[in-house]
Amino acid sequence: MIREPDAVALVRDLPEHGLKTGDIGTVVLLHGNSGYEVEFMTLDGETVAVESLSPEEIRPIGRREVAHARPL
Repeated sequence: MIREPDAVALVRDLPEHGLKTGDIGTVVLLHGNSGYEVEFMTLDGETVAVESLSPEEIRPIGRREVAHARPL
């Protein structure tokens, strides 16, 4: 179950917001059972996007995953 302030990974590209599959965000608000408000930030803390996403668009981060950095 995903909760505030869990880290989650995007499961599809959102090119209109500069986001790609695998980008990591933080859940900042739950929309009941219908979705999540997720903030995506650069590694130095600049907010890139805050998006309302459905449960199908994100997934929990696994313990045995490695983060990957990419330029915007």
